[in-house]
Amino acid sequence: MKDAEGHRRAPDGNAYGRPPQSHDPVLTEVGPGKPAGELMRRYWIPVALAERVTMRPQKVRILGEDLILFRDGKGRVGLLLPRCAHRGTTLYYGKVDDNGIRCCYHGWQFDVQGRCIDQPCEPEGGLYKDKVRQPWYPVEERYGLVFAYLGPPERKPVVPRWDIFENLEPGEKVVGFLTSYHEPEDGSVEIVPHNWLQNWENNMDPFHVPILHIAFSVPQFAPELAVMPEVTWRTTGLGMRYNAHRKLADGRELDRELHVLFPNIVSIPPFLELEAGKSKSLRWVVPVDDTSYCAFNAMRVHEDAMHKVPKRGRSVGNRMWAAMTEDEHQRIPSDWEGQVGQGPITLHSEEHLATSDKGVAMLRRLLRQQIKVVQDGGDPIGVSLDPNLINMVGAGNYYRGTATELSR
Repeated sequence: MKDAEGHRRAPDGNAYGRPPQSHDPVLTEVGPGKPAGELMRRYWIPVALAERVTMRPQKVRILGEDLILFRDGKGRVGLLLPRCAHRGTTLYYGKVDDNGIRCCYHGWQFDVQGRCIDQPCEPEGGLYKDKVRQPWYPVEERYGLVFAYLGPPERKPVVPRWDIFENLEPGEKVVGFLTSYHEPEDGSVEIVPHNWLQNWENNMDPFHVPILHIAFSVPQFAPELAVMPEVTWRTTGLGMRYNAHRKLADGRELDRELHVLFPNIVSIPPFLELEAGKSKSLRWVVPVDDTSYCAFNAMRVHEDAMHKVPKRGRSVGNRMWAAMTEDEHQRIPSDWEGQVGQGPITLHSEEHLATSDKGVAMLRRLLRQQIKVVQDGGDPIGVSLDPNLINMVGAGNYYRGTATELSR
């Protein structure tokens, strides 16, 4: 028995002689020139927590590119390619002062926009230094994060503003933070070893919640989420959302709405206490390269409620994930096990999507459509040149027949 391409397929499902297995490169690969990579490069992407960018250079890897990030003595942030334009050593070992970063090898100095401002070994500090430019990318700080734009300069949009982070009340602030499973000892960003899409599309799969996070092992989310929901999905002007409707045992009805926003953002309502009302946080699933990602978060919080900012290390049940044994990881799996278990890039050729995967299929189609928009020379959804535009986020936990329903 053979498939449409002439590969042998055993009628009883025997694994021998399977055809080549493959991932979808259009949706998953993020390097320069790759379809999804070029889509990502049309948006501002977070690369660091603002408070952790100092005068000591730090390595950043994003969208398959290796970069150097630093803050000069005047507070300006620079994001440069690490290979010095002079003789090619890395600027990671450079020193930063008020004016920029100085290479350790021959002392050439570059400002935060890559301009060469000093060549100490050359006559008069470099008679032709103005002809040298270290490759750089624009950066801006907002919501406690440092955002970078790696796309074509002539198409650079404004850094988006989000309604949930604007018009703060007295005592409120927006906090940028990291979440992780392993909690790196040096406080650095955790690199998760699988493709970014496996995490992002998971957010349009509400049916894994009552199985993976409730019924399979120990309850990891609020017990109300054990109820199998009735789900509707739809696209929005910024991405996609689902509404998971549940009839609860106490007679209440819960509409839990989760939004994904292009190109890699998700707004998840509280899932431990199911607090009513709009979500107050965003999470960016940032591709490091084709086989890894990291995550940055921003959250609106009152200074008296800082305990609500999620802890750096994640817990599963009553145990911190990093402290669990391999036996516990096998008996009490969570998102890490489910998504890392798909492999560095899941093999799309081997999938068998079902009706419960409707949201995942819709999101992939929308992603493919927006990739095509960029390939055709257009601007993808969520890209704007209007600095006054405030994007609306509608994610939240809404209980029917209550005031929270009327405040949406």
